[in-house]
Parts: sequence; structure tokens; C-alpha cells
Amino acid sequence: MTVKTNTKGASKLPLNQILDGDCIEIMNSLPEGSIDLIFADPPYNLQLKGDLHRPDNSKVDAVDDEWDQFSSFAVYDKFTNGWLKAARRLLKPHGAIWVIGSYHNIFRVGAAMQNAGYWILNDVVWRKSNPMPNFRGKRFTNAHETMIWASKEEASKYTFNYEALKSLNEGVQMRSDWVLPICTGHERLKNEEGEKAHPTQKPESLLHRVLVGSTNPGDVVLDPFFGTGTTGAVAKKLGREFIGIEREEAYRKVAEKRLSKVRKFDRESLQVSTSKRAEPRVPFGQLVERGMLTPGDELYSMNNRHKAKVRADGTLIGDDVKGSIHQVGAALEGAPSCNGWTYWCFKRDGQRVPIDLLRQQIRAEMADRPN
Repeated sequence: MTVKTNTKGASKLPLNQILDGDCIEIMNSLPEGSIDLIFADPPYNLQLKGDLHRPDNSKVDAVDDEWDQFSSFAVYDKFTNGWLKAARRLLKPHGAIWVIGSYHNIFRVGAAMQNAGYWILNDVVWRKSNPMPNFRGKRFTNAHETMIWASKEEASKYTFNYEALKSLNEGVQMRSDWVLPICTGHERLKNEEGEKAHPTQKPESLLHRVLVGSTNPGDVVLDPFFGTGTTGAVAKKLGREFIGIEREEAYRKVAEKRLSKVRKFDRESLQVSTSKRAEPRVPFGQLVERGMLTPGDELYSMNNRHKAKVRADGTLIGDDVKGSIHQVGAALEGAPSCNGWTYWCFKRDGQRVPIDLLRQQIRAEMADRPN
């Protein structure tokens, strides 16, 4: 749905809509501190000189649209500073922003972000597995674009779903260089004339990784340069709310048609891997209170070298050492610290059972409780 926005005094967030107008004016009209994440794909200011042709003399469909034309670097910098200031006002205290660009603009944008108060977290290189070749043969093939990921400020507790990204990467920590293809084939959107609907359409795989890694279901994602709606399409599938801003009518029409066909994944499918730290805290004493372990029960170290006895208050005593499951384990091992949950086990029917299984049982019950 396209909305012609009155850019003064907007009081509610126009969720899951494409707003028609100037991105700076519209952002300044939205409520302050209302957005969880911004993904921005601003004009690159390519400053192309003349047409570009392939070796067979066919013309390359390059970015030569009016929206990418700026008369000078000073004019481009003024535009950049304006939208970055408006975007930062919109972010929640713990919000974050992604900005993507090429060598033409990303260094200027990065400096402007730091000057505006953003705190840069990473620069991520999107390495294109199928880049367009350099037809003139006078420079390297431009095989990558750079994304800057930044929090609103240094102290922001931004979202980072580390375990989810690790799972996407076959259990290996996600690096800051992402090898993903550009839009081709069925993903490349076409207009009514059968031509590319947008010259710099981003692949959904790129946005999938960004949104899975730095947002949660229900978060509000703003894209001030919405184009043909890749951000909105992926956000909708992943159960995020989106707001798009796009001044070009042709792009809005393509985006609306695209979004009308998108369906959200089911609730179970939207769940992602989380770290142990993100799981609900369960005190060891709760196992004693609930009778899962009783005072006097003996616990054994997983290496079978030590044992300790459970006390009524959820502490242990072993070899004249008293304290928590962590403190006693560390003292017995002569170590500076110890994770008691993975160190201790108990015996059932002659078998050793890690006490962490009891904690996971309680966590599973907590997850099943209605909100």
C-alpha cells in the first residue's frame, strides 16, 4: 500500500507500508526513537561519464538515473548528512543501522556516520560470486560492495544473534566477508517492458542474513531507499514489521506487486538458535526446591575425580569446601573458575546424568508456559 504522507505531525508508525516522498522529510515526520533497525541503500553517486559498452558493442544497462546524480561531492555530503541525522533520531536507544555502498560513496558515508555519533561495529564485505566484468579492462572487476553496521551510540545494546548466524554458516563463526550472488534469473524483477525494474536490486539472501543476524521477530525495520522492496519482502517473510520510503513511482509499483505475493513464515520456523546466555536463568537451588535433587544427594565430577553433597540451600560441600556448584568445582580442581552445570553429574540407575539436563527440563517448561 502506497501512502502519500503529510510530513508534519505523524503520530503513528505506518507499519508495512511504502511511503511516497522525500526520505529526509518523511523520516523527520515519524516518531522519535521508534525504529529497531535501519537498512539503507542510498544513491552511490557513481558520476558515470558517457555510455558503457560490452566488447560486442552492446550498451550496458548502468546506473544513470536522475536519483543518482549529484552536482558535486559537497552536494552529496549534504544529502548524506541530512538523511543520517534523520535516521539516527528515529532509532531506539539500542537500535542499529546498516548502510551499503560502493567505493564511490561508502568512505564518505562512513566518515559522516562517525561524525553524526553512530558507533561502527563492523564493515562487512559482500563479495559477489557472479560480478559484472570490467568491460573497458582498465581497472579491476568491481566484485564487492561494502556494508557498514553501526549502533546508534557506543553504549547501545544492539541485537546480534551470534548463534543464528553461526548456524547459517554450518556451525562456524560468521565472518565479515559474505560470498553471495547478485540478482539474476527468477529473482531479478522486471517492469512491464520486460526490462530490469531497478539497476541495483539487492538479493534477498543478503537481507536474510542481515535481518536474521541483527533483528528479532516483531522488530520494526525502516528502509529509506526502498526501491523494489527487497528489505520489505524479507522482513515480511521473517515476521518483522517494515516501513519503506520511495519517491519513484515506478519502483513503488513493482514493490507493491512483489509484497502482495509474500507470505510470512510460520511462528515455529521463525525461531533461531540462541546462546546459552540468552536462555532463562535457573538457579541450582531450584532443582532442590522442586525435589529433582534432594539434600544429601551426592554429585560427581564428570572426570570422576571428585564428589560433593547437596545441601538444603542449594550449595554443595565436598572435601571441607562449601559454596555454589561453580565455587566448589573450581576449588576441587584448583582452577580459577568452573561451570558447575557442565562439571557435575548425579547417578540414576547406575548411570551418570549431567545436572544440566535438569536445568534444560525446567527451561523447556518455562518456554511452554503461555505469555
